Amino acid sequence: MTETQTAQILAHLKTGRSITPIDALNKYGCFRLGARIYDLKQDGHNIYREMVETDSGKRVASYTLVKP
Repeated sequence: MTETQTAQILAHLKTGRSITPIDALNKYGCFRLGARIYDLKQDGHNIYREMVETDSGKRVASYTLVKP
Protein backbone atom coordinates (compact mmCIF):
# COMPACT_ATOMS: atom_id res chain seq x y z
CA MET A 1 0.00 0.00 0.00
CA THR A 2 1.26 3.45 -0.82
CA GLU A 3 1.56 6.26 1.69
CA THR A 4 -1.12 8.93 1.52
CA GLN A 5 -0.20 12.37 0.24
CA THR A 6 -0.88 13.78 3.70
CA ALA A 7 1.56 11.31 5.28
CA GLN A 8 4.17 12.01 2.59
CA ILE A 9 3.86 15.76 3.14
CA LEU A 10 4.11 15.36 6.91
CA ALA A 11 7.23 13.20 6.51
CA HIS A 12 8.70 15.88 4.23
CA LEU A 13 7.97 18.62 6.79
CA LYS A 14 9.41 16.53 9.64
CA THR A 15 12.81 16.61 7.91
CA GLY A 16 12.89 20.36 8.58
CA ARG A 17 12.30 21.34 4.97
CA SER A 18 9.55 23.68 3.80
CA ILE A 19 7.14 22.84 0.99
CA THR A 20 5.38 24.92 -1.66
CA PRO A 21 2.48 23.90 -3.90
CA ILE A 22 4.83 23.28 -6.84
CA ASP A 23 7.05 21.07 -4.63
CA ALA A 24 4.00 19.09 -3.52
CA LEU A 25 2.86 18.62 -7.11
CA ASN A 26 6.28 17.59 -8.42
CA LYS A 27 7.24 15.29 -5.54
CA TYR A 28 3.92 13.82 -4.40
CA GLY A 29 1.39 14.51 -7.17
CA CYS A 30 -0.61 16.71 -4.81
CA PHE A 31 -2.70 19.36 -6.52
CA ARG A 32 -4.27 20.67 -3.28
CA LEU A 33 -1.47 21.33 -0.81
CA GLY A 34 -3.60 23.81 1.14
CA ALA A 35 -6.18 21.10 1.82
CA ARG A 36 -3.51 18.65 2.99
CA ILE A 37 -2.02 21.32 5.29
CA TYR A 38 -5.51 21.94 6.68
CA ASP A 39 -5.84 18.20 7.41
CA LEU A 40 -2.48 18.19 9.20
CA LYS A 41 -3.46 21.22 11.28
CA GLN A 42 -6.72 19.51 12.22
CA ASP A 43 -4.61 16.57 13.46
CA GLY A 44 -2.78 18.97 15.80
CA HIS A 45 0.38 19.77 13.83
CA ASN A 46 1.67 23.33 14.17
CA ILE A 47 2.44 24.48 10.63
CA TYR A 48 3.64 27.98 9.74
CA ARG A 49 2.77 29.60 6.39
CA GLU A 50 4.97 32.22 4.78
CA MET A 51 4.38 33.90 1.44
CA VAL A 52 7.51 33.73 -0.72
CA GLU A 53 8.37 35.00 -4.17
CA THR A 54 9.41 32.52 -6.85
CA ASP A 55 12.16 33.11 -9.40
CA SER A 56 9.46 34.13 -11.89
CA GLY A 57 8.13 36.79 -9.49
CA LYS A 58 4.97 34.97 -8.38
CA ARG A 59 4.03 34.81 -4.70
CA VAL A 60 3.24 31.36 -3.30
CA ALA A 61 2.72 29.89 0.16
CA SER A 62 5.59 28.01 1.76
CA TYR A 63 4.76 25.76 4.71
CA THR A 64 7.08 24.72 7.53
CA LEU A 65 6.48 22.46 10.53
CA VAL A 66 7.03 24.33 13.80
CA LYS A 67 9.00 22.20 16.26
CA PRO A 68 7.60 22.11 19.81
